Amino acid sequence: MEKADHHHHELVEGKVDWKGRTAVKKTHGGIKTSLFILGAFGFENLATVSLAVNLVTYFNGVMHFEQADAANEVTNYSGTSFILSILVAVLADTYIGRFKAVLISGTVELLGLALLAIQAHYPKLKPPLCNMFDPTSHCKKIEGGDAAILFIALYLIGMGTAGIKAALPSHGADQFDDKDPQEARHMSSFFNYLLLAICFGGSISLTFGVWIQDNKGWDWGFGFSAIAMFLGLVTFASGLPKYRLHPVKKTSAIIEVIQVYAAAIRNRKLQLPGDPMELYELNKDKEAAIDSEFQPHRDIFRCLDKAAIQTSTGDSETPNPWKLCRVTQVENAKIILGMVPIFCCTIIMTLCLAQLQTFSILQGLTMDTSLTKSFKIPPASLPIIPIGFLIIVVPVYDQIFVPFTRKITGIPTGITHLQRVGVGLVLSSLSMATAAIMEVKRKGVARDHNMLDAIPVLQPLPISVFWLSIQFFIFGIADMFTYVGLLEFFYSEAPRALKSVSTCFLWCSMALGYYLSSILVSIVNRATKGSTKSRGWLGGNNINRNHLNLFFMLLSILSLINFCFYLFFAKRYKYRSQSAVVPEENNKAMH
Repeated sequence: MEKADHHHHELVEGKVDWKGRTAVKKTHGGIKTSLFILGAFGFENLATVSLAVNLVTYFNGVMHFEQADAANEVTNYSGTSFILSILVAVLADTYIGRFKAVLISGTVELLGLALLAIQAHYPKLKPPLCNMFDPTSHCKKIEGGDAAILFIALYLIGMGTAGIKAALPSHGADQFDDKDPQEARHMSSFFNYLLLAICFGGSISLTFGVWIQDNKGWDWGFGFSAIAMFLGLVTFASGLPKYRLHPVKKTSAIIEVIQVYAAAIRNRKLQLPGDPMELYELNKDKEAAIDSEFQPHRDIFRCLDKAAIQTSTGDSETPNPWKLCRVTQVENAKIILGMVPIFCCTIIMTLCLAQLQTFSILQGLTMDTSLTKSFKIPPASLPIIPIGFLIIVVPVYDQIFVPFTRKITGIPTGITHLQRVGVGLVLSSLSMATAAIMEVKRKGVARDHNMLDAIPVLQPLPISVFWLSIQFFIFGIADMFTYVGLLEFFYSEAPRALKSVSTCFLWCSMALGYYLSSILVSIVNRATKGSTKSRGWLGGNNINRNHLNLFFMLLSILSLINFCFYLFFAKRYKYRSQSAVVPEENNKAMH
């Protein structure tokens, strides 16, 4: 039907420009426009990565939380900011649009960073200085109004990052038309380069940002983050005339999925018709159906089909959506349900990541961090190792590995999304096993040199902090496979209406991983209370007397068991058929 329309090549259906006119292919969107978005994402990471890795130190050293508590405060904060992203995604879809969602979130985050900088600058707003590692000193933990400032600032930043994570990647993917084979390939590259932008921002943050925090003071460090955030906002806003914008629909995809479950439960007693054609669907020739998407009926999760049983033929034009849903809506809900097991299997991956962001930093604090006689690497900068490596690997993956495997498999992305995720899950288990071995080695050095009670940072163990780089390095590669694979998987499998919410699946899985980390640390401590002097494998403030190695080993075994579950579900997963436009386009590309 579009072929007759000679504007077909120029206009992008379903997208508008900033003045509300239909977007034009040559002028709006595409790989060049996505650079504004990648730039903004890079700056946002520049602002927040140094926080993520150094907050443990800040909570422990400046605000005087115990080590395990500090680690849990940080993972709770990370978890919450990922969970909030789902809220923002619904808002972006239904009310404010993705572009505004990013702008507002960025501003909120900027406020939070500024507030942190102010608190770090004025001694009145934080507890008196005191050494946490000295067992005789009784340090005052932050409390009252000061604690309120700390957590308000922290959760403002959390809300801001949540919004950016929810809306930015989807707004980026909106710049590409997945029906056009060339743009579809560009979109796959965009997701790989998104990781690259994160890495570039992260690497500056982990070196320069952390260095400022450690040498110039926390106030300067947080100030540096605020400036980076401001630059990110400016970069993002300046792309406005070039963007393809996704118009706001008054319904939210998430709510539509919930309606299916509600209607199916309501109609659970009704008999399913023998012919799926009798289920309710919009009439394709009617006015209302012009800009609607249609999904073919599939014979899976038949219980959900009950949501589309028509009870009376005389239904009014618009039936109550909580009682009767159309087949396409039911199919969308099935797609989501099919993705749930995959989603559950990736939670454990973030659980491992959380340990690298908390306990591995605390390990690093006890080790010898000097590169040369005069230059020391701050332990919080350790993740620079996998990130530096990713900066080399991602382009190699995108430009060499993908085209090479594409020739063999015939899949545009080289290997399927689910294979990619699987590789990462195996590697994350390996990373935790390595971490356990390294911890045994580190404690061995402490024991042999009678330094089990050495004070971290001031009395470093005679073992280089670079031993920790191995676990970070393996995890970095795991990261590239799993997280980017998941982003693409959720985005490409989700029906059009659910695209922006689909990336939230990933953030949601990460959130649950962080929360689970807090819970697991507490459970492990409770369960092992009697077996150690320091009240649990991870108790107390002395990491040398703890049993972090056993904890890492536990995680490695959990990851392996998790991978077996993943294999079981991934083998049974049915990819949805992409719309009927594809074969026709491919033929054009062949001739």
